[in-house]
Amino acid sequence: MAKLRIGGLQKLSLIDYHGTPAAVIFTQGCNMFCPYCHNPQLVYPDSFEKILNRNEILDFLKKRQDLLKGVVITGGEPTLQNDLCDFIKKIKNLKFPVKLDTNGTNPEILQELICGNLIDFIAMDIKSPAKKYKLFFKGNLNLIMRSLHIIKSSNIPHIFRTTYDTDILNEKDIDEIRASIGNSEYIVQECRK
Repeated sequence: MAKLRIGGLQKLSLIDYHGTPAAVIFTQGCNMFCPYCHNPQLVYPDSFEKILNRNEILDFLKKRQDLLKGVVITGGEPTLQNDLCDFIKKIKNLKFPVKLDTNGTNPEILQELICGNLIDFIAMDIKSPAKKYKLFFKGNLNLIMRSLHIIKSSNIPHIFRTTYDTDILNEKDIDEIRASIGNSEYIVQECRK
């Protein structure tokens, strides 16, 4: 089994976990190709930077138990990591709530994390309406729809969000995405180029 590829650590964020003082762990590797991606060093293997030592990150978290109130795992796409569940268990053993940022392409891993009580908050990016998803993802769109259903059916706090790149999306697309999400919280983020 491959080692967890951690490409970055932000030691403190007040915005990534709804105002909770949290550390943000960035994993390497992604199975989407968003034209506006601001983290190529986490997405494209030829741009990967040095992998951080997971034990050193766990030691850092242990020393910050009184200061930090959560941990965010983001990417790239965290659910591509073979030992993600094991790593999150270690974080949970330190009594941290964990927020997962995902693109929704691995519903089986999402289900495993939810059933194992390993995540406390989920943020899933909805890139576009179904008809435009091929611009971001070459895989099976049913994976995205299954993840959407799994998250909505869970009792875990969650949010869906879309980066609004006006070169790709329009208001009708945003309305279509909003309708597919239903009553769940939804945020449209401005695309910064």
